[in-house]
Amino acid sequence: MISLRDVDKTYQTRDGSVPALRGVSLEIGDGEFVSIVGPSGCGKSTLLMLVAGLTPADRGSVVEVRGRPVVGPVTDLGIVFQDAILLDWRTVLDNIMLQAEVRRLDRTAHRARALELLRMVGLIGFEQKRPFELSGGMRQRTSICRALVHDPPLLLMDEPFGALDALTREQMTIDIQRIWLTTRKTVLFITHSIMEAVLLSDRVVVMSPRPGRVEEILTIDLPRPRKLDESGAQEYTRYTSRIREIFRAQGILSRE
Repeated sequence: MISLRDVDKTYQTRDGSVPALRGVSLEIGDGEFVSIVGPSGCGKSTLLMLVAGLTPADRGSVVEVRGRPVVGPVTDLGIVFQDAILLDWRTVLDNIMLQAEVRRLDRTAHRARALELLRMVGLIGFEQKRPFELSGGMRQRTSICRALVHDPPLLLMDEPFGALDALTREQMTIDIQRIWLTTRKTVLFITHSIMEAVLLSDRVVVMSPRPGRVEEILTIDLPRPRKLDESGAQEYTRYTSRIREIFRAQGILSRE
């Protein structure tokens, strides 16, 4: 689904060049859930923007989605950002349907899909509410429905739970796992949470500090569905401890 080969990205700023990524190579298979973790500023979001075609890679880098080189915005995907970015004057259902309107898709069929997605995330009964009437978690669930209503094969998620409180974040983690188990979309998930990455992913990509490089890729060999109350079990701590060990070796986490 996604292929990155020797990807570099440098930003030109008023104060000079800022290298964001160096020599990143990664293959993500169809239906795979892959998380990227790393320190702030290591290029995680830049990598996602490269896959979406929203920023160009440097010369010599290869970025492909579904076997096609990315040379501009990729339309056959859904994106969820840290901010839900809903239109205040539209209802929940109308915010979701904006995706279908922009793409000029059949309204009746996609309205039915929108309602099914709302049912999956527990928002049936709220479809006529407006964003200011919703909690942060409910707004983010709405944005996830909007990203999925046109049934894209690829879902990109950039710190989607970063602005939520701890309890809501845990519930959203379970919601995303349930949606993924139902739809089997290919998911590229950016997060700062080590436990979140382990709970959700088939593989976790651990990045180095800027300029970001792939430090290690861990295959998470744990049965699904995974439960929050199992996250302290030895099978889980084997992975979380290894990721923390990498960050300690990088000087990101203290050894004390």
